[in-house]
Amino acid sequence: MTSMKIAVAGAGGRMGKMLIEAIAKAPDAELTGALGVAGSPKIGTEAAAFLGQSGSVAIVADLATGLAGARCLIDFTRPEGTLKHLAYCAEHGIAMVIGTTGFDDAGKAAIRAAADKIAIVFAPNMSVGVNLTLKLLEMAAKALAEGYDIEIIEAHHRHKVDAPSGTALKMGEVIADALGRDLKECAVYGREGVTGERDPSTIGFATIRGGDIVGDHTVLFAGDGERIEISHKSSSRVTYAHGALRAARFLADKQTGLYDMQDVLALGR
Repeated sequence: MTSMKIAVAGAGGRMGKMLIEAIAKAPDAELTGALGVAGSPKIGTEAAAFLGQSGSVAIVADLATGLAGARCLIDFTRPEGTLKHLAYCAEHGIAMVIGTTGFDDAGKAAIRAAADKIAIVFAPNMSVGVNLTLKLLEMAAKALAEGYDIEIIEAHHRHKVDAPSGTALKMGEVIADALGRDLKECAVYGREGVTGERDPSTIGFATIRGGDIVGDHTVLFAGDGERIEISHKSSSRVTYAHGALRAARFLADKQTGLYDMQDVLALGR
């Protein structure tokens, strides 16, 4: 069996460690590189030391060194870092699995442009369960298109820097598309004071930040006399790591193109 040669960005962080552990346990994957931020105390340390492995790949800041043997980079970092990695990977033919959130329109455009040169899976959430939930939300939105108000509630740990979460926004996009709406025009991200009656065409978002919550998402369809709630709750980041590896496997025979987890899981459109 040929091993997937994978590098991990943000190797010293919580998600990076989850990815490294998942790669170490996968019979068809090999960690060939580990990237960190220049100046970090993690630079020069062994990426898999926390697993008790010695002689493992060292965490480096230099992209040429960290990506020298990789066929795919898995990146769950910050937009500015991911875009820097993207430019290098596009130039050197290295596929990417991008789970980073918080991109602006220019960042998303850069990812689309890079997909003309390399194969990319870009998804705000790599969880298999979350992506199945997105499919259920599409079905629910079409069935409940009239007479139901839609609210999206998400909760994450205190360290998360963007809001609403990328997953919540993706849920909103899926629902808006199913209803023939533009999320940019119908989203409401905060309510305060005298807001007036709720506009039935809007999709509301509520954000909670606190503690060590990995990630909870609930979409509420509130009608007269009943409420339908579709929820997904993450108890560990391991599900994101396993999904990212599944995405890397999907890219193994792809040369170019932009894909998401719906493609990886063959959930259709």
